Amino acid sequence: MVMESFEERQKRIIREFISKGVEITKAYYEGASLVFYTKNPELLEDTRISEDLARSLKRRIIIRPDESIRLDEAKAKELILKIVPPEAGISNIYFYPILGEVVIEAAKPGVVIGKDGKVIRQLMHEIKWKVRVVRKPLINTPIIHKLRSLYVRHDKERVNFLRSVGERISRPTIFSKDKLRNLTWIRLTFLGAAREVGRSAILVQTRESSVLLDCGVKPGLNSMFNSYPAFYLENFSIEDLDAIIISHAHLDHCGALPFLFKYGYRGPVYCTPATRDLMFLILSDYIDVLQKEGHYTPYTSKDIETTMLHVIPLDYNEVTDISPDIKLVLRNAGHILGSSIIHLNIGEGLHNVIYT
Repeated sequence: MVMESFEERQKRIIREFISKGVEITKAYYEGASLVFYTKNPELLEDTRISEDLARSLKRRIIIRPDESIRLDEAKAKELILKIVPPEAGISNIYFYPILGEVVIEAAKPGVVIGKDGKVIRQLMHEIKWKVRVVRKPLINTPIIHKLRSLYVRHDKERVNFLRSVGERISRPTIFSKDKLRNLTWIRLTFLGAAREVGRSAILVQTRESSVLLDCGVKPGLNSMFNSYPAFYLENFSIEDLDAIIISHAHLDHCGALPFLFKYGYRGPVYCTPATRDLMFLILSDYIDVLQKEGHYTPYTSKDIETTMLHVIPLDYNEVTDISPDIKLVLRNAGHILGSSIIHLNIGEGLHNVIYT
């Protein structure tokens, strides 16, 4: 009996859904998710279809509207402001044409969503865009607006990045799952924070994957050799890295991250949304202080922006594939806002690594 591959099963299941009248125009990987574009606007409102697909494919499913059925941005914005009650306090509306998504920033997100999701379902039915709601910052800060505007300006670049990540995660493994149980090994290499405080960076390697846990600096030292992780070690390679995971936004855990992007890393960075926002602030502040004090700056604001474009934010307790043999879950560490305990499940439950 010939075993059905994941790709073959995926195509078969999609054909089954199409035969039921579901019109799927495009399908892509985006990170660990499968994204389907459809001409059936009711699929945006009814989550049962995506839940059925997720169960069948064992993947997180995102359904977005095909470009041909969406209202233009001006009309969509007009309808949003008409349908959403004024007490929601809408402050910004961001359109992502490549994704077919509109992000509504409001003081009261619950009002935009409505009771039992009534308002947001009406919005999606009327404008034919996928709607996402985010809370307006309680304190007016330019850093959040700058970050959200960055994603709008580079939406095409970000989509291409997410698709490349999805293809890398779904790449065929060197060995079958049965053989992996006997052949899997794990190697931990401390590039920093071993018998010292600062420059946290732990390289986790398996037969299939290479993941970096944190990428910090040791502030206050003039020597880059002593203040940055030991990236010069033989078994560390930017080209082989599948992912970087940041536990929280302190410089000793994230301060060296843009340095890797300066020298060519273009893979994903996983962290919580709060860690992403704080990291953007603290990294920008770090190079600003270095410049004002007349010190050498190891990277630029452009490198920080490149870093942010490669961040994939994850909520707590959300299980995500980050490589063919590693799943990631972030748990609340209770340290600072957004801080995480990193839980790696390796080899289909063969090993678990917890980092905190």
